[in-house]
Amino acid sequence: MDCDGGVVDRKTIEHSGAGLAQLVKRLEELTRAEPGLVAVGIEASGGAIFECLIEHRFAVYSLNPKQMDRFRDRHTVAGSKDDRRNAMVLADSLRTDRPLFHRMRLDDPLEMRIRELSRAEQDVQQQQTRLANQLRDLLWRYFPQLIKLSPSMDEGWLWDLLELAPTPEKARELKRSRIEKILRAHRIRRLSGEEVEAALQEQALELAPGSAAATSEHVLLLLPVLRLLQSQHKEIARRIETVLGEMEQQEQEGEHRDVTILRSMPGAGRVVAATMLAEASEALAERDYRALRSYTGVAPVTWQSGKRKAVGMRRSCNPRLRNAVYHWSMVSIQHDERSREHYAALRKKGHSHSRALRGVADRLLAVLTAMLRTGSKYDPTLRSAASRQ
Repeated sequence: MDCDGGVVDRKTIEHSGAGLAQLVKRLEELTRAEPGLVAVGIEASGGAIFECLIEHRFAVYSLNPKQMDRFRDRHTVAGSKDDRRNAMVLADSLRTDRPLFHRMRLDDPLEMRIRELSRAEQDVQQQQTRLANQLRDLLWRYFPQLIKLSPSMDEGWLWDLLELAPTPEKARELKRSRIEKILRAHRIRRLSGEEVEAALQEQALELAPGSAAATSEHVLLLLPVLRLLQSQHKEIARRIETVLGEMEQQEQEGEHRDVTILRSMPGAGRVVAATMLAEASEALAERDYRALRSYTGVAPVTWQSGKRKAVGMRRSCNPRLRNAVYHWSMVSIQHDERSREHYAALRKKGHSHSRALRGVADRLLAVLTAMLRTGSKYDPTLRSAASRQ
């Protein structure tokens, strides 16, 4: 589409290497090998098309799917939707409302790597939680005594115990020395062999013949998968630490990075730092406090019409960032006195626990942005002095 809204060309490109090469070649022909003259609108914020076009120096702009739906209403009120119409709506909206689009850029290779590792870690954690809940549900059906020993169902010693005694009948025959050996191997000190043995000797549920054996067989099939996910989680965590270490090493060599400053914040451990660098790298690079508040869901949303006004939690945000700053706030109020005081003040005003944590996160993001602008690490004494003044 040209600047006046006229359609210059319309083609369907196959999602393949040859298809993308054909697209780039056609755009270069239209612009006489001046890719800077073309602005490309796309709904996705990543992928092969996005990276290919930026590599060939085209200006690529992304649009939120919800905004795309609103732009579509300007062209049709019947609610019709297809790929050809979406392409036309994107091109025309980019022509008339370019400030509403977001100019995209390619991330650094280390940022790409940490993004994939961070998302992989969260995916593995979700799978672990899902399987642990499934294991708990199976044990609740025939062996509830074990749930009291480990409610989370994610401990290796419990899996070893289940392999030795998958049913209550076999558990009652298990010697205390075998139980203590498992506890020592996993360095479990909160439970003694006597306590575990007493739990295993409790009266079992009365079930139909063969029910416990069939369910225990299902349990034994889950244990190798749980062990595999646990080992993958450890390996991903190790790789994330390696990437963060490489970023910090590049900072020492003079290359611009924000890892050291970010990790100096109270409560910002490996998971928080990796998620922030993975999901909000551009906002961090631009020191954009307002963008960070919006992406993390910290900034509230206001609805006002006439005399009616309401302020609520922002739902449209990056869920990974929302979870990261939530846990960041939780840890910071445990280890940072100023965050703890701010949380207590918000609670005293009548705010809920979650609302108070978002307030703490808002303050942490403001401090982080100021530190990034000045290039200084976190110093709790400065905040204490400012508070006294």
